[in-house]
Amino acid sequence: MLSNILSVSPVSNVFDFVLFSDDFYTLLFRLAINIVFMTILIRYLYYPITKRKDYLFTYYLIGTITFFLCFGLKKLDIDTGMGLGLFAIFGIIRYRTDAIEIKEMTYLFLIIGISVVNSLAGKQLSFAELILINISVVALTYGLEYLWLVKHETRKTIIYEKIDLIKPEFYSEMLADLENRTGLTINRFEVGKINFLEDTAQVRIYYFDEEQALSDYHND
Repeated sequence: MLSNILSVSPVSNVFDFVLFSDDFYTLLFRLAINIVFMTILIRYLYYPITKRKDYLFTYYLIGTITFFLCFGLKKLDIDTGMGLGLFAIFGIIRYRTDAIEIKEMTYLFLIIGISVVNSLAGKQLSFAELILINISVVALTYGLEYLWLVKHETRKTIIYEKIDLIKPEFYSEMLADLENRTGLTINRFEVGKINFLEDTAQVRIYYFDEEQALSDYHND
C-alpha cells in the first residue's frame, strides 16, 4: 500500500503549471518595443494636437491588453481569427454609444495594429523587420500630421438664433456675425437642423485650431 502512495504523480503534474519559461524574456522584450512605439504615437503625435486625455488613457490600456491577449493566445491552440475577434470586441463595446471621430478611430486602429504585430511576430519575422514595421507606421503618421497636413481643421456645432441669416444670400453676413460672436476665424460653416418653432438652427463651424487663441474642447 505504501508503494501505491509513493507512485502518485507529482504535484506539478497534477496542476500542469510552469512557473517560468524562456518566453518570459521574449514577453518583456516585445512589451518594451510595443510601449515605446505606442508612446511615440499616443503621447508625441496624437496628444500634442488634440489634448484629449480621455483617449490617451484609452489608447494605452487597449493597446496593452491587446498585446497581452495576442501574446497569450499565440501559445494556446486557438485560431488567430478568434483572437482578433476578441480584442475587436473591446473597440466595439467602448465606442458604440459615444460618437467617435474618424481621427480617433484611426489612431485606435493603429494602436491595436502595432500591438498585434509586436505580440504575434514569430521566427519568420526578424527583429529588423519588426522595428521597420513600427518605424514605418510612426513615420507615416508623423508625415501626415506635421508635414503634409499642416493645418488641422476643427469643428464645433452651435445653436444659432438669428434664423433670418441662414439663407444662402446672407452667407457673408452670417459668417461675419459668427466670427464676431465666437471670436474665431472661421474657415467655413454649414447649416444643419432648423427649428422654426424656436427660431434656432444648428450650425457647424470649421476653423483651423492653430490660428485661434481659444482652446478646443471637441464639443460636437
